[in-house]
Amino acid sequence: MERFDVLIVGGGPAGLGAALILGRCRRKVLVCDAGTPRNAPARGIHGLLGHDGLPPAELLRRGREEARRYGVTIRDVEVCDVRRSGHGFEAELADGGRVEARKIVLATGMLDVIPSIEGIIKYYGRGVYHCPICDGWECRDQPIGVLGPAHRAIRAALLLLGWSDDVVVFTHGPAALTDDDRRLLEKHRIGLRETPITRLEGDGEELSRVVLEDCEVVPRRAIFLKTGEVPRSDLPTKLGCKINGDGTTEAEFHGSTESEGVFVVGDASPRVQLVSVAQAEGAAAAVRINAILQAEDLASR
Repeated sequence: MERFDVLIVGGGPAGLGAALILGRCRRKVLVCDAGTPRNAPARGIHGLLGHDGLPPAELLRRGREEARRYGVTIRDVEVCDVRRSGHGFEAELADGGRVEARKIVLATGMLDVIPSIEGIIKYYGRGVYHCPICDGWECRDQPIGVLGPAHRAIRAALLLLGWSDDVVVFTHGPAALTDDDRRLLEKHRIGLRETPITRLEGDGEELSRVVLEDCEVVPRRAIFLKTGEVPRSDLPTKLGCKINGDGTTEAEFHGSTESEGVFVVGDASPRVQLVSVAQAEGAAAAVRINAILQAEDLASR
């Protein structure tokens, strides 16, 4: 069974950010990636210094190329299971392979909850978004919608006023709004539609309108989903990490968790979900892991 210093589960910006640093530290690293990045539908990554607007697939291609320069092994395979074994870990891969590692980095991310509404997948990444920080600029001064439970959607709608003064909250059904909620919406001239959505429409490339069950048509150039997210992987739970109420895994900025030797970075950690932050978390975890490995190596001499 091949043995690595570090097994990184997930080859997005967080995982590759960790791999790049660990490779430069001359560590033997394996990155396993299932090939389903969260931001794949996006046209470009925004807010990443030096790479603003770069397509997500191109960032990953460059990241893999750079990591491989330093001896990092990258495999397109899912990690099915990880268990403790001796002083490290043993991982089972979807292709039947098994590997051992001294430390584990989980960069497994989160999955967005996407409502079953006609047209929502068609315009996903082309008018249907999640993050105002990532995509608000491209929607500036356009009619914008927010879809989700009232308590989430109202907070997002207030934030989106920084990009547009034409914002409508869609609750896709009756909302339990308080009088304060309604006064807040009225004060900031935020529209509200509680009628269920029938479908999203556009020209095939760009979103243009929301059609409601009562046949009302609400022109919108963008819809931001606030429908929640769930963990992509159950590995943090299996390895004894603490899971927060929102599904993220409790971890320090450098990735340390309550489970010794297990590090969690990227969207699965309880921090801002931006590519730039994910990459930084991966790098910070790598620095910490290399220091731990170095201490162990010196102690064993």
